[in-house]
Amino acid sequence: MEKKMVEEAGQDESTEKTESSLMEKIQQLGQTNVPQLTNDTPVHCLTIIGQIEGHMQLPPQNKTTKYEHVIPQIVAIEQNPSIKGLLIVLNTVGGDVEAGLAISEMLASLSKPTVSIVLGGGHSIGVPIAVSCDYSFIAATATMTIHPIRLTGLVIGVPQSFEYLDKMQERVVKFVTKHSSIKEETFKDLMLAKGNLTRDIGTNVVGKDAVECGLIHEVGGIGEAMKKLNELIAAKEENGTMIQ
Repeated sequence: MEKKMVEEAGQDESTEKTESSLMEKIQQLGQTNVPQLTNDTPVHCLTIIGQIEGHMQLPPQNKTTKYEHVIPQIVAIEQNPSIKGLLIVLNTVGGDVEAGLAISEMLASLSKPTVSIVLGGGHSIGVPIAVSCDYSFIAATATMTIHPIRLTGLVIGVPQSFEYLDKMQERVVKFVTKHSSIKEETFKDLMLAKGNLTRDIGTNVVGKDAVECGLIHEVGGIGEAMKKLNELIAAKEENGTMIQ
């Protein structure tokens, strides 16, 4: 009887620890499973939501994706043999340019199949993240805002500052055109268009428009994205190559 009570107490304690660990993961990373743990599925889902936070911490009321959370996860995904593919879900307004480019470069260099899907919005620096994967989807009602790079805070008005800004913008343009079918001239025209955004410069492309201009591969939802990712995983396991 005592042995049974001890076993039950041990089970309760284990359950409490599991629930506590689960709540901690939700609070810290906004998700229930992390790549370091054994997954029930060969596909890991990584969400890019809110504003992409870089070197400066944003106010607590902002929904953010912190690069110090995402970058170690991507490294762990690459190292974890149980993870065969990665699904990136985006609903972001953009954010820090260098943090966004760092995430994009890591996703583009993964050896495992990757598929991205834009739900709601994949604006600003979210565009390079969306196109960094092997295959990209966008929901029919989702939007992507393409605009020039902006700086906040004190800017010294000297030629060097503008030259730095232009070079940073060129990094974004080169990355997007390299990892998508859109031409550099077309992307720059969308970026510098007048009148599309009220009192601002840039273009807001919706679902089908993003596909027609070559930015995104296909209009679709989670079902289509998972199907494509499973196809890429199967193709890599069979032939050691990926189909697109």
